[in-house]
Amino acid sequence: MKPAMGNRAWSGALCGALSGVFAMLAATLLAPAALAASAPPLVETPILKIDVAAGKLPPIAERLPRNPAVVRLEGEDLKPGTHGGTLNMLIGRARDVRMLVVYGYARLVGWDRNFNLVPDIAEGFDVKDGRVFTFRLRKGHKWSDGRPFTAEDFRYYWEDVANNPELNPGGPPRDLLVNGEPPKFELVNETTVRFSWSRPNPEFLPRLAGASPLYLYRPSNYLKKYHKKYSPKLAVENSAPGKRGWAAIHNRQDNMYQNDNPDLPTLEPWQITTRPPSDRFVAIRNPYYHRIDTRGQQLPYVDRVVMAVADGKLIPAKAGSGESDLQARDVQFANYTFLKQNEKRNKFRTLLWRSALGSQFTLFPNLNISDLVWRKLFREEKFRHALSMAIDRPLVNHVLYFGLATEANNTVLPESPLFRKEYQERWTKYDRKSAEKMLDELGLTRGIDGVRRLPDGRPMEIIVETAGESSEQADVLSLIRETWSEVGIKLFTKPLQRELLRKRIFSGQTMISVWTGLENGIPTPDMSPDELAPTNQLQLQWPKFGQHHETGGKMGEAPDMPAVVELQKLNAAWHLAPTRTEREGVWHRMLAIHAEQQYTIGVVCCVPQPVIKRDSLRNVPAKGIYNFDPGAFFGIYKPDTFWFAQDDAGEAR
Repeated sequence: MKPAMGNRAWSGALCGALSGVFAMLAATLLAPAALAASAPPLVETPILKIDVAAGKLPPIAERLPRNPAVVRLEGEDLKPGTHGGTLNMLIGRARDVRMLVVYGYARLVGWDRNFNLVPDIAEGFDVKDGRVFTFRLRKGHKWSDGRPFTAEDFRYYWEDVANNPELNPGGPPRDLLVNGEPPKFELVNETTVRFSWSRPNPEFLPRLAGASPLYLYRPSNYLKKYHKKYSPKLAVENSAPGKRGWAAIHNRQDNMYQNDNPDLPTLEPWQITTRPPSDRFVAIRNPYYHRIDTRGQQLPYVDRVVMAVADGKLIPAKAGSGESDLQARDVQFANYTFLKQNEKRNKFRTLLWRSALGSQFTLFPNLNISDLVWRKLFREEKFRHALSMAIDRPLVNHVLYFGLATEANNTVLPESPLFRKEYQERWTKYDRKSAEKMLDELGLTRGIDGVRRLPDGRPMEIIVETAGESSEQADVLSLIRETWSEVGIKLFTKPLQRELLRKRIFSGQTMISVWTGLENGIPTPDMSPDELAPTNQLQLQWPKFGQHHETGGKMGEAPDMPAVVELQKLNAAWHLAPTRTEREGVWHRMLAIHAEQQYTIGVVCCVPQPVIKRDSLRNVPAKGIYNFDPGAFFGIYKPDTFWFAQDDAGEAR
């Protein structure tokens, strides 16, 4: 199927892929013999020839796994490319260098363009009864430092990291627990490992395929020199007062997703070479990367990736002036007209991909706010209904999105088989009179200045805090300020640095925050509904409820709102449901609760995402899905296959 798929076709593919996922995976997905037969003669990478000739690197046949992953580039917008060039991108802060791990998207198991789960780093895998998972690794696969990638790297993680009380006081990550039960880990042989539970674990494979994945392995050869078990002398040296301790040192070195340790070996297509702090991060090709194309060329095609740090507000202007070869992060639909005007001059195209977010712009009333007066008010569903009905969504849509967005709640999108119109429209109609009546019924009377008063006499002044990274958020809030003012509510905005914003939300200081809605707005019944229940601290509407669940009750607050408790029970029921029909029923009950309760207040969804692409950059699809998980933004489209054609001057960028 071509990557440029219609909504219904894409949704159908996704449903079909996941509805029978465990049945489909009961047999081996990718036979080694098939790979060996299809692998073409290997071609040495031009930029590495000098190091190979000098003996600094082994030849390509010795660097690749015995059965490399062969990427087939077929279709109107796909074809094998040539090596070379530097891919320039912009990031809004140094921490965003981790986006290279997201985009690189080398995973043990990953999503393909049609959202099927397929082997990647793993040569193949088997699933039995949805609870026994066996992974076969590629013989001869190596880390970026040339050390073997084997089952020992899985054993090291499981025994020496996940279950080491000094490295992980809370034990293995929650993603590896099924109803509190950890997996049984088996090291079958040098290239085969198995994880099994007594009950089905429907979330396991999707977590491995995540944009921020669950890593089951570590580069053991590198990390053992920081581990007390293997380097007791180091542990003794760092046990003295004032020393960080061996565990802190190990955890600092072991940062696979953050991508901020140039010394840490990787399996990704590019390895970072710049140590923070910096305003320019350079990553070079991994000479031991496991993928090749059908011509025998080792991927990635691009030799280097440079990520320059810039003020997020300036990124659209910088990208529009030609400073980025591929950019979507920190670019909003509001920038589209400006970008189109600069395409010809600066040799790029502005593509419009589809966003799969449940809502482009969402308000999150903090149900765990420390101020008890506001806490009681935010927990009144009638108050949340009034806030929602006092938003003129058609005004927002037409003023900011030229009417191309959809006025909606924060819920699943029409492409999802779980979509129902009532979920999208409940309490979303702009109705000033009804909103005022609800506020009156709550006893929130107006003062002589027209502003309503809280039960303790304070004026109803709501401060909405943002990460300060998007002018789009400020524009939407400006329009909401007008209509909330009409019903007697004063709105103020407070932009903050992202980490400070999160800390304020977690501590109960923030009243209402702003972020995007459901991360995956096109789920099927077989995808986890965790986003709809308190499951982690990052859920801005109930951070302490989520923290309570995340820490097994050790921290945070236990949910004490009946509908929230029901959501928690329903989420647990989904994980134990034996049939797709039962899982679907759980989803609908949870979606109905959210539509009625308005724990998060969505404004618009389905806003097109601009993607800036250098004219000479090839294999970037003209149409795509831009989503963090599933999708990893560019990840499912394999940026390691993007390549530069020669420009008008006859040179590759």
